[in-house]
Amino acid sequence: MKALRFYAPGDVRLEDVPEPVAGPDEVKIRVRNCSTCGTDVKIRNNGHPNITRVTTMGHEIAGEVVEVGAEALGGFQVGDRVQVIAAVPCGECHECRKGWMAVCENQTSIGYQYDGGFAEYMIVPAAVLKVDGLNHIPEGVGFDEASAAEPFACAINAQEQIGIEEGDFVVVFGAGPIGAMHVRIARGVHKAGTIVLVDINAERLKMTADAVHPDLTIDGSRVNVVDEVLRLTGGRGADVVITATPANITQEQAVAMAARNGRISFFGGLPKNNPTIALDSNLVHYRQLHIHGANGSAPEHHKRALAYIASGQIPVKDLITRHLPLEDVLEAFDIVARGEAIKVTVEP
Repeated sequence: MKALRFYAPGDVRLEDVPEPVAGPDEVKIRVRNCSTCGTDVKIRNNGHPNITRVTTMGHEIAGEVVEVGAEALGGFQVGDRVQVIAAVPCGECHECRKGWMAVCENQTSIGYQYDGGFAEYMIVPAAVLKVDGLNHIPEGVGFDEASAAEPFACAINAQEQIGIEEGDFVVVFGAGPIGAMHVRIARGVHKAGTIVLVDINAERLKMTADAVHPDLTIDGSRVNVVDEVLRLTGGRGADVVITATPANITQEQAVAMAARNGRISFFGGLPKNNPTIALDSNLVHYRQLHIHGANGSAPEHHKRALAYIASGQIPVKDLITRHLPLEDVLEAFDIVARGEAIKVTVEP
């Protein structure tokens, strides 16, 4: 079968590999959709410390069960339509026992320690089944939509922490697919008031705004974002700020524009070689700001994402603006890198 294999930074190959066979405690799926994200581009360019062998990439996966091991958990049957979690908690450590599976200290990941979904077939490992991480796709939800449940789950995790309240003034930095999902969740689930989407790429900002309809947009390449948010709020600042972009300056701007008792989500991770920011600690102190990290998701967030998609409460179909065959997977990465689509999905 065809699979996209990571060998080293800058050395990623679409090649023929043996079709896998499910072990007694595993499930094999035919991949129908594996969507792309900025992390895939970063792995292609720079690698990742958790990828220590030749590995099939891809972690936003939906497909159809074609083989079930005799000892596999979950009662799955051939023909079931399923979606796969990406971050795999152990279910046993202190964090997992506390219900903090998104920060499991023993976390492994699809496309890292396990072969991923940029392939015609893949094995769902026993570790995923153990934590109830293989989900039935609800009726009426397409494979492409289900593959978007993974980033959707990550956004749910972040917004769960910051507690958006009805009527809140919310600023979202980053007009990529995650920023689009944050806008929709803030409005559709939490009933936020004014939602402002910020980016420095005018074309991407317009493309995403046309899809998710924030109340306002700010082109950060043209105006001072902090001054503009303060002007829009009569000097009070934003109740909630989400930095869905790997840019140091947005985290600094988030603190500067936050209102008293404001909540900030540092959603986008910063470059490993430049992970620090200048933080005015007095702003945090005197305004009683709440700064939250957000890293991945827990299995329950995936189930919630699929339910929101199925109900129509949070649509994602229209955010998937490019569909490419597996043969063009590297072109999909380039489209993501250039910011030419909201969400790109690969269909083996």
